[in-house]
Amino acid sequence: MTDGAAAFFDEMTAPDGSVRPAYADYCGWLANQDPAQLKRKGAEAEEFFRRTGITFNVYGQSDAEERLIPFDMLPRIVTAREWWKLSRGIEQRVRALNSFLADLYHRQDIIRAGRLPLRMVAQNAAFLPQMAGFTPPGGVYTHICGIDLVRTGDDCFMVLEDNVRTPSGVSYMLENRETMMAMFPELFTAVRVSEVSDYPRRLARSLAACLPAACEDPANPVIAVLTPGIYNSAYFEHAFLADQMGAELVEGHDLKVIDGRVAMRTTRGYKAVDVLYRRVDDDYLDPLTFREDSALGIAGIFDVYRAGGITIANAPGTGIADDKAIYSFMPEIVEFYTGEKPLLDNVPTWRCSEVDSLAYVLDNLADLVVKEVHGSGGYGMLIGPAASKKELAEFTAKLKARPDNYIAQPTLALSTVPVFTKAGLAPRHVDLRPFVLVSPERVEITPGGLTRVAMKEGSLVVNSSQGGGTKDTWVLDDD
Repeated sequence: MTDGAAAFFDEMTAPDGSVRPAYADYCGWLANQDPAQLKRKGAEAEEFFRRTGITFNVYGQSDAEERLIPFDMLPRIVTAREWWKLSRGIEQRVRALNSFLADLYHRQDIIRAGRLPLRMVAQNAAFLPQMAGFTPPGGVYTHICGIDLVRTGDDCFMVLEDNVRTPSGVSYMLENRETMMAMFPELFTAVRVSEVSDYPRRLARSLAACLPAACEDPANPVIAVLTPGIYNSAYFEHAFLADQMGAELVEGHDLKVIDGRVAMRTTRGYKAVDVLYRRVDDDYLDPLTFREDSALGIAGIFDVYRAGGITIANAPGTGIADDKAIYSFMPEIVEFYTGEKPLLDNVPTWRCSEVDSLAYVLDNLADLVVKEVHGSGGYGMLIGPAASKKELAEFTAKLKARPDNYIAQPTLALSTVPVFTKAGLAPRHVDLRPFVLVSPERVEITPGGLTRVAMKEGSLVVNSSQGGGTKDTWVLDDD
């Protein structure tokens, strides 16, 4: 390990050099491995990812193209006790988010109670007035959620972001595990790790639990995955999940409204779709309701949806819960809908739309992380300690021009997990995105999730779209 790791919580190694309990069995196995063989295994993993087509598009660069997502073979390991505590907090938060969305599109009791300012909704582009008064099948808005967590200490996990619109990354979680099991089958005998491979089956079951009123055969519902197409950065995931679920992969031009149902083209004519797992943003879903220039959606689907002819997952309008200014109210939201204090803390957040907060952010910009309220993928953000004077000046101007478009947070001391480098093991910063499935009967949390890792030394940016990599995430079956 390098000396720089001393300032951050190292998840594998304690300050005295001893191995933490979560990694004890793994390190016992690792000590008996041939470094040259491990290096060859790393090359094999890269070739497997290349053959499989596990790629991600890195936008905004002159040489932007599909690239392999860097994969590190050293797993990120969480104990059963730690996961139990995290799961309770995640479930509480996801239930609150679903209740919040139901309330926003109906009575808006949280606004009436003065716990959330009206302007947070009325001036929010992610709020869809077209959803007002409508309840999705099963009352579920957030069928699939990704809750981003960061760790800063031994028993300190915090929520960094909520992703309830179209969260991505689950295919990489599954492929990471399959790759590890193929390369090191003996390791999974030495260390008992919770299963993740049943996620596609559970996803299909969860979606089938929210059938529309017009479904003609509830025992055999028709489920389809709507993709923007092969040029989308996450197309691999769309195709992967459709294949694993036994669902159809469709694009907008494959679907049309027939007799009050959304039907997909098949070799035997058109067939009605019951549940559409859409990976297309709200604006592009229906050119008759939203953006009229959209070529990705289906004309008339929103009217069919409101009439009970199809289930759309996640529900249109859920994107308001991804808003980072709304995120700053999550402690109040959780308490309002559950009657409980949040089990998982938020990262302290300054809303730049507020005069006092903006003044503080401008005075301390070099020490803060600034994000767009609707931003994602690491785009449009400033990491103050790593920014140049020019970048700080540019962001100062942006904040003054559109303060309501930004929030700011302290620069966190993200935990580190070792990665394999040419020089040996070295610490790199990580976050964690557990994946959650919501149905009328239950909330299911996949044990582990996607660990994203900053592959550059010292970097705090873990997003795949910004060049970050991934790790297999292990939740131990027991302590």
